[in-house]
Amino acid sequence: MKFALFLGCNIPVRVPQYELSARAVLDRLEVGITDIDELKCCGNPIRNTDHKTFILMAARNLALAEKQGLDMLVLCKCCFGSLKKAAYVMKTASVREEVNEQLAKEGLSYSGTAEVKHFLSVLYHDIGVDVLRGKSTKPYKELKIATHYGCHALRPSEITAFDNPVAPVVFDQLVAVTGAKSLDWPLKLECCGAPMLGVNDALSTALTRKKIDDGRQAGADYLCVACPYCQMQFDRVQQMTAPASKSNHYLPSIVYPQLLGLAMGIEGRDLGLHMNMLDISTIESFLK
Repeated sequence: MKFALFLGCNIPVRVPQYELSARAVLDRLEVGITDIDELKCCGNPIRNTDHKTFILMAARNLALAEKQGLDMLVLCKCCFGSLKKAAYVMKTASVREEVNEQLAKEGLSYSGTAEVKHFLSVLYHDIGVDVLRGKSTKPYKELKIATHYGCHALRPSEITAFDNPVAPVVFDQLVAVTGAKSLDWPLKLECCGAPMLGVNDALSTALTRKKIDDGRQAGADYLCVACPYCQMQFDRVQQMTAPASKSNHYLPSIVYPQLLGLAMGIEGRDLGLHMNMLDISTIESFLK
């Protein structure tokens, strides 16, 4: 089992612990990873302002994976949504022909053979929960997790095909294999607020704070995410804004491969626990 790894722009610079922990987990699971240096931005930042350029940027990445004969494993849910959207649009012959004219200048071509998979999808569908449960040799005890699905993997569901957009289960079951309990909390599927950061900071932080407070009220010990934007919002932004809010109580956020990696017996430093802005080291006390 081998994939081309797509990191996107934010993970290497702002959430390096996501990459570090994902690589550690995939290595332990003997999943092969190929790094293609030519992979660039997924196109998401301009998808609403220049649709043709967005499709070209995304399709170029897919063509590079296709050239290697590999499916693409994506860590960022925004990148995942963008690449899935491009693959969907490129099914139209006229669009594919126009884009391939541009890709040919670099000796590339896209035919649609490279499948786009999110990290969670690979774990759930390609590896399987039974295997992951068996690999969790140090499961958690009495750990309660507010599992945050995020927006771009679930919607539009006819394009992303990640999970049921109204009643998803994939992420919950992946949390459960670690021995932790994934809580049923009211704002589970709501936006983290990241898309509004820099546009309307007050609204962005209000959405974030609302989710954090809801997770705490549900009894969560930690939030768990699988997207760099969501992690930045619940980690960095929470740290910056919580002291000025009505409640000074943090609800730390952990990226899923960190959660899984600890249960698999991987050392916290190898998973980048120290890289999180909010301290999550106490999560190790929940391990059996």
